[in-house]
Amino acid sequence: MATTTRSPTTNQQQKKKQQHLSLFPLLSLLSFTSIFLLLSQFRNTSSPSLKTFSSIHNFQINNNNRRSGSANCDYSNGNWIYDDESRISRYDETCKEIFKGWNCIKGNKSNGAEIAKWKWKPNGCNDLERFDPVRFLQTHTHTSIGFVGDSLNRNMFVSLFCTLRSSVSNGQVKKWRPAGADRGFTFLTYNLTIAYHRTNLLARYGRWLASENGGALESLGFKEGYRVDVDVPDSTWAQAANFHDILIFNTGHWWWAPSKFDPVKSPMLFFKKGQPVIPPLRPDQGLDMVLEHMISYVEEKARPDAVKFFRTQSPRHFEGGDWDQGGSCQRDQPLSAEQVEELFSVKNNGTNVEVRLVNEHLYKSLKGSGFIILNITYLSELRADAHPASAGGKKHDDCMHWCLPGITDTWNDLFVEHLNNIKHRS
Repeated sequence: MATTTRSPTTNQQQKKKQQHLSLFPLLSLLSFTSIFLLLSQFRNTSSPSLKTFSSIHNFQINNNNRRSGSANCDYSNGNWIYDDESRISRYDETCKEIFKGWNCIKGNKSNGAEIAKWKWKPNGCNDLERFDPVRFLQTHTHTSIGFVGDSLNRNMFVSLFCTLRSSVSNGQVKKWRPAGADRGFTFLTYNLTIAYHRTNLLARYGRWLASENGGALESLGFKEGYRVDVDVPDSTWAQAANFHDILIFNTGHWWWAPSKFDPVKSPMLFFKKGQPVIPPLRPDQGLDMVLEHMISYVEEKARPDAVKFFRTQSPRHFEGGDWDQGGSCQRDQPLSAEQVEELFSVKNNGTNVEVRLVNEHLYKSLKGSGFIILNITYLSELRADAHPASAGGKKHDDCMHWCLPGITDTWNDLFVEHLNNIKHRS
């Protein structure tokens, strides 16, 4: 049998060929890995960051178990379901921080005990669960939370306090006023502080009277009004921006308050850099200027890792006229979607239209900012039954604030859901 012999040159060429072939899978793998890393880097660069998620463009919540298969869930759209069996109140009327006019059970409101039995059911999402106060305390140790805004933010602050207070023993809560707050509490075991900073316009304002020496406003015939410094934060919260780890802002109700800022007798007069803005601005134009400066102020002063929320406008439910025109809110059931549109549509220009007008200004001003939009408007528009009404102890129905326990408990569920989602994304 003939034996085939190869020359040394042929053997060397074959070895080189085998080496080249053996290197080919490795080189292919390296090339694929490089391309993958490059695409991953591009994806990471172009995908929403935490800050982008915090902007007006995306205020949905990540929900991996959403039934429709999408990961993002908009909890702000849905309907209310009555749940008498499982809706045990998370706190009761004995919580001392509840303002007397909001304590609808003690005030003997006919449906006072029923208000908290309605459960918010988001469309196409899993249920918005009640947050666990003990878990919240445990996961937010060494944390400070500041509510900055008008009395509707106090409504939300009190709801959060009462829920947390129900889970700790006496003596474990210290009451104080951090960073100029109107009121505040620290849960000592967890070193968690929550505080409320009262401010009606966010900006500093006060009475203005015409000077005998004249001036720009005097020359236009103004004799008195309210000076609003659009670029100066109210002293009640100026220190809050860099004190708290989590901030929740709101403004709106006082901007549409002709009984307070009468356009003729006591108009809002806007100042910038200490000088009157000429020509004078309408209140809605002034709101835009204030939002522009206050948002910039917060983003400049806030801690680098601070979480900043801006809550959308809370609706009023006056029917038959405004608060000083005999208006009332005597319903004992949530509204239908059709009733909501009739009551709040901008086209109808009704008594309560300011809720959506304010939101238009908020959305425009917050676009591209580092704020998370806490959208509570529509779920609240449905709840005409949840105001103190005549049980508020005033000469007129209170159709602006909310009963406690009540709907602001759900606002806090949504707030905590956002916080949990941010932690998950981080």
